[in-house]
Amino acid sequence: MDRFARLVSRLLRVPVAFVSLVEEDRQILPGLIGLPEPWAESRTLPPSPSFCRHVLASGQPLAVPDTRADDRFRTTPAIAELGLIACAGMPLTDADGLVLGCLCAIDHEPRDWGDGELSDLEDLAAACSAELRLRILSAHGRSAQKVLETARAAAERARSDAQRLEQEAQAGLDHAELLLRVSEELARTSGLEDVRRRLRDLFVGAGKPSYVGLLVADEDALHRVPDPDVVHSVEREVLSLPMSAAFPSTRAMRERRAVFVPDREALVADYGPEAVRFSDRMGFTTVLCLPLWGSRTLLGVLAICWAKQHEVGITERATLTAASGYIAQAVERALYLDERISVARQLQEALLTDLPVADDVEISAMYQPSADGDMIGGDWYDAYHLPPASPGGAPGALMVTVGDITGHDMQAAAVMGQIRSMLRQATLDHPPYSPATALTALDAACSVLPIDAGGTLVHARLELAGAGAGWTLTWSNAGHPPPLLRTPDGRVTALVEHDVLLHPALGPFHRTEHRRNLPAGSTLLLYTDGLIERRGDDIDASIAHLVALFTRHGDSPPAELLRLISSRPTDPGPGDDVVVLALRVP
Repeated sequence: MDRFARLVSRLLRVPVAFVSLVEEDRQILPGLIGLPEPWAESRTLPPSPSFCRHVLASGQPLAVPDTRADDRFRTTPAIAELGLIACAGMPLTDADGLVLGCLCAIDHEPRDWGDGELSDLEDLAAACSAELRLRILSAHGRSAQKVLETARAAAERARSDAQRLEQEAQAGLDHAELLLRVSEELARTSGLEDVRRRLRDLFVGAGKPSYVGLLVADEDALHRVPDPDVVHSVEREVLSLPMSAAFPSTRAMRERRAVFVPDREALVADYGPEAVRFSDRMGFTTVLCLPLWGSRTLLGVLAICWAKQHEVGITERATLTAASGYIAQAVERALYLDERISVARQLQEALLTDLPVADDVEISAMYQPSADGDMIGGDWYDAYHLPPASPGGAPGALMVTVGDITGHDMQAAAVMGQIRSMLRQATLDHPPYSPATALTALDAACSVLPIDAGGTLVHARLELAGAGAGWTLTWSNAGHPPPLLRTPDGRVTALVEHDVLLHPALGPFHRTEHRRNLPAGSTLLLYTDGLIERRGDDIDASIAHLVALFTRHGDSPPAELLRLISSRPTDPGPGDDVVVLALRVP
């Protein structure tokens, strides 16, 4: 009887279950699980009106989602003491149909009993009734061997059915859980490597494969995506397979269908020696290869392999095929994202300037794309020498620009490229190369030309003031975050002087410029707002944090300084592009 109670608890996932036989003055519990003391030891319940007595009186199944809301039970002391909130019971009968008691499933929380759960409970009640009848026959000492054997056979069939139901239910739960994990985990992938990493941990439980491989197709080959964290030396030896190769994976790709290899004998009989050697070295016995169908074409193959011989039934194959659909979606998205990232990086590298080689000034710059959008945007930096003061002379002053065109997509990058070129031209066309004059000319051009260029920028000229007079910084700020200047004594000053931002709706604007002498060894830091504006952060606190970092690390080499001030290990990624440029005068 305890076995039936355990089966009810496990199959219906309830904390309490029992077999109850109802007498005039008590309820006997020959089988139970989950009841506290003293009832667990005495195996009896009080004779007061109870859930089981209602089943006994009606002779029908009874399911109550919440006894506290049911007038029949909410005042029953025993129900309140035991915390029996949700109850389901099936009558137990003898050979003549007389109700002897009930098989009960109990939950401590309100619960809507599903049809499948009640059907499973009914099957278990039938098995329990058969066992009771067998015991009644035995107790009465009947010698009718045929009746006894029939009852025993019925009990065995009932027990077998109950165990089969339990196994099928558990298998169904495992398969449903796998599909849920696949859909949830792969929805967050960011590239092929990430898809491959997550595949390793998706398959768990009984029948878990020893290896799950991912192969991506091009026109004439399958290319294996190696595990980025677990090194399989054999896997990396066979990273590409021609479509003509005699492997289960290439056959699945060529014939565009699932390919199943049950054991080594089948592999030897149907495939080439290279496939056999690879399988032996990887330790595979059973292999299932599933094609990965994208929205428009076949993307590759999922290889699921077991070290020991494994029987893949219809239900498991259907589950794995469904899972391969989610995996194919993730692979298609990853391929698209990887391609966009590659194109974006190439385009951004083409748009950003190579920093000039300057013997007298240390300069370094960094671009970090937004975590959202097209991995490319409107932030930029620029640095170039002005023409020499005389033909054949040394390069002239150094012009430096950091700007931010609104947006972080291809459109913003295209506008940024236009603005950068126009600003260069405006600067070179107006000696003596005043930053304010160049920005004024840019404003005028943007007010006439059909360029939707909104944003901010700082445009500066850095030059030697004269023999022994040090360096001079001249800048004009169009609504941009203030540059930071650190002097060798560690003091950081924000250069807050600025004009309005750059926007065609504001029309031509007469820009102003400002000048400051830089002590020897000074470091200038220019940046875009992506460095200091993060979701949920106060911008003043972010600027104060940046000043503190610049104060502490400002004497580091410029490249190291940029790494230190832009590194945020706990941040999932900026919501906007980030540009930072640092330069130090000797």
